[in-house]
Formats: sequence, structure tokens, C-alpha cells
Amino acid sequence: MRLKAGDWVEVRSKEEILGTLDSQGQLEHVPFMPQMFKYCGKRFKVYKSAHKTCDTVNPIRSLRVTDAIHLELRCDGEAYGGCQAACLIFWKTAWLKPVEENHSATSRNSTIAGKTHGNCEHGDCTEENVWRGTRKDLMDADTAIRYQCQATQVPYYGEALPWWDTRQYIEDYRSGNVDLLQMLRGGLFATYASLVQAGIGLGPLLSWLYDVVQKLWGGIPWPRRSGTIQAGQPTPTKILNLQPGELVRVKSYKEILATLDTDARNRGLMWDRDMVPFCDGMYRVKTRLSRFVDEKTGMLINMKTPAVILEDVWCGSRYSDCRMYCPRSIYSWWREIWLEREPTQVPTARSTGALSCHSTHDCNGSNT
Repeated sequence: MRLKAGDWVEVRSKEEILGTLDSQGQLEHVPFMPQMFKYCGKRFKVYKSAHKTCDTVNPIRSLRVTDAIHLELRCDGEAYGGCQAACLIFWKTAWLKPVEENHSATSRNSTIAGKTHGNCEHGDCTEENVWRGTRKDLMDADTAIRYQCQATQVPYYGEALPWWDTRQYIEDYRSGNVDLLQMLRGGLFATYASLVQAGIGLGPLLSWLYDVVQKLWGGIPWPRRSGTIQAGQPTPTKILNLQPGELVRVKSYKEILATLDTDARNRGLMWDRDMVPFCDGMYRVKTRLSRFVDEKTGMLINMKTPAVILEDVWCGSRYSDCRMYCPRSIYSWWREIWLEREPTQVPTARSTGALSCHSTHDCNGSNT
């Protein structure tokens, strides 16, 4: 079943979905997570094709994924120790059926499709198996709990996808994930970035020229800059104790750079280049993030200094080296020193939604 962004689908019944899963509650290594059951029988619009994604477990790279899409549904973390990362959920197409005018025919065909896609040969997958699949088996009973979710398992259901494989960009367009204008802008930026980073001594001049041209029409300044504080040295901090619903202004790019070290980090938290478009914009606080599942280890991490997630501020992968147009839309994590509390109540964002990123490697994620 080929689905595009904007298509309507219905999530299959619990029985149909269990029929597609193995004894670990997975289909082709993609876990069906317990909180996904509550969406069974409901209809949703396809957000994006998940034909590729970013690997946040290993050194950052792009991965090819087969027969999967994203709906506008995120993990609530309830089955994973209260993880607050709110990752976008992967849906295998075998767990969905298209919404058609002839609903009765669709219903009859869905039962056949559910059986056809099943890979649990003896039909022995139960809801209990799905719950059991949220934790990794450990030999030592005293070892800390290690969770297993779609984010921790990405390397197992994704195949390495080099940036030069042009088929991915064709699929980005065909699936409706990216329009032609976005494709053109991304291609131009990637070409320019390769010149800046070519090592021929023109980097500073070209990045300055980029800023000059962008400033003429109110565009985004050169996003690939780091701070000046020596890596390993203390970086400044500020506690605002921001709460969900509060309105904040993201500080200017220049102000934020002053808080970063030469690795573009503040107290271990990475400032990602795709966060630059949000500078000087106003947004509401969605979550005060204090715990998350580390994709590498599966362990629940409690942050010493909580970060902040803002409403509708997530990864657009516009300025990435190796994951251009990744559809995963991971929420950005913000240090409070990068934000200012606003007394006004109406947000006036510089740009709206889907432009930034986090991870425990190359974007922003930390246990500090």
C-alpha cells in the first residue's frame, strides 16, 4: 500500500495488528508500542512518508525504512518510565488501511490484508507480548531497567542511506513530504555549504557573504556556527523555571552563540543548526523536560538541569549534512538561557513549525 502525505487512513483493529506481530511485538523489527492500541479503529491523516529517518543511536546518519509512515501522533512515554521526548510514532502500512468511499469493501479487504501481512506464524503474539517488548531482557536482576522503543530500535529496522543516493530525494517529492521549492532551496544550500567547508580558505568569506545576502531579504543567517567558549570549560546557565503554557521569546542567534562552547554545546546540550530559524520568534512552552529514554542505552535519564520543549518547534532537517528532509520531526530541546519570558500573550513566530532538531549526538540531547 503506497501512502502519501495528506492521505486518510484508519488504524486496524487490535486483533488485526496482533496478527502481524512476532512474539516480541514487532513487525520487521519495528516495535508496536502499547500506547498505539488506543488509536485502533480511528482515522487520521498521513503526516509524512517515513521512507527514511535519522539514526540517533549511532553517529548521526540517514537510514532507509520500508513500508512506514508518520501520522500526527506522538509517543506519550507512559510505557517508558514517563519519557517526555514525545517522539513521532512510526506506523507500518500493514497496521493501516486506506479510507475509501466504499467502507464495507474496505472493511472486508482489511481482514484479508491483516492476515496476509502477519509474520507471527502461530498467531502467538498477545498484548502481553507487546508490553513485555518495551523492556530489554537482562541477565542481572539488579541492573537498571533498559527500555526498548521505536527510537532505540531504529538501527535494526533502518538500512544505511548515503546522502548521495538521489532516489531518496525523488521519493521525498513523490510522497508529498517536500515540494519543489523546498527541494530547490535545500539543494542550493547543500551546494553552498560544500564550498564553505571545502577547506580552500574561503569559508569565512563565504559565510559572511551568505549573511549579507540573507539580511537583504530578512533570511536566516549562516546556521553552521559554534560558540567561542573552550570545549570542556563551564558555560553560562540561567534558571527561569518555565512552565507549560508560558510564552517565551527565543533570543537572537548572536546572544545564543555567546552561551556555547566550541562544540556548540551548553552544559552538554547541543545547539543544533536547524534551531537557528526560530531565533527572535515567540512560542509557548509545551513541556518542561526532565527525563527521557537514552536511545543508545535504553536507560531513563533524569536531567540535572531540565530543558524546555516549545509548541510546534521541531526538526525540519534543512541544514543537515547527512539527513536532509528527514521526516521524523523531533522536538528541539532548549536551555532556558536561550529563552526569555514574555509578558504578552500572542505568539508572533518568525517562522512556523518543523524547522529544528535534537538527539543525543548531533542535535540536542543531554543528561546534564
